[in-house]
Amino acid sequence: QVQLVESGGGVVQAGGSLRLSCAASGRTFSSYSIGWFRQATGKEREFVAAIRRTGSITYYPDSVRGRFTISRDNAKNTAYLQMNSLKPEDTAVYYCAARSNPPTYLSISIWGPRTTEYDYWGQGTQVTVSS
Repeated sequence: QVQLVESGGGVVQAGGSLRLSCAASGRTFSSYSIGWFRQATGKEREFVAAIRRTGSITYYPDSVRGRFTISRDNAKNTAYLQMNSLKPEDTAVYYCAARSNPPTYLSISIWGPRTTEYDYWGQGTQVTVSS
């Protein structure tokens, strides 16, 4: 089992940057694939980024590709989401999630965006982008 705690959210002007962190408890962090999602008020939870266990493979939706970067440091049990060129529409609560035993035979682009594929979730951190 793993517990996830997000941090790094805040208020930033459009065009600015933030780096979110997702700290995981336990000694098996490297066995989990990590996903970032966001949920704006009144909207469904939306996929933002995913990264495989070793960090060698990542995946993003078109809405953030080129602006957001997911990474991880398994030695520190932490995953990150670097967000650049932020827009007001990026305003949301951001969540990290962990998946154990991810399928190696299936592309992360298939299962990564699905909220139902993840076993553990953090409590979220608010990101507000002002125009």
